[in-house]
Amino acid sequence: MQLYYEGVIIAISTFLIIGIFHPVVVKVEYYFGTKPWWIFLFAGILSICGAFCIKEILYSAILGVLGASLLWSIGEIFSQKKRVEKGWFPMNPKRKDQYNLRDNQKAHTCDKHDKADRSVNEQE
Repeated sequence: MQLYYEGVIIAISTFLIIGIFHPVVVKVEYYFGTKPWWIFLFAGILSICGAFCIKEILYSAILGVLGASLLWSIGEIFSQKKRVEKGWFPMNPKRKDQYNLRDNQKAHTCDKHDKADRSVNEQE
């Protein structure tokens, strides 16, 4: 009985690619905002075009999944900005002016002083 591993390799690769892109999207939005969305577009289109040109099913499928994940990440970057504005994720204080915040809405920022302020408030 001969075993074929291609399906399992594609499944594991898909799982890893999707898993890797979640923190990538969070970090890209934190440090650069939504500006680099076009890099994801270019890389995604390039990956999908490459998948069309590769005869080997395993590599073609993995490249196709990579391309689809890159394209999906474009929407996730913009969704991540909204999550930051809602306070669900930390805001980069250096880019505070790039968010649509209402006066009564406070988004959480990650400052070095936050930890010190929290420890002082907890002691009081």
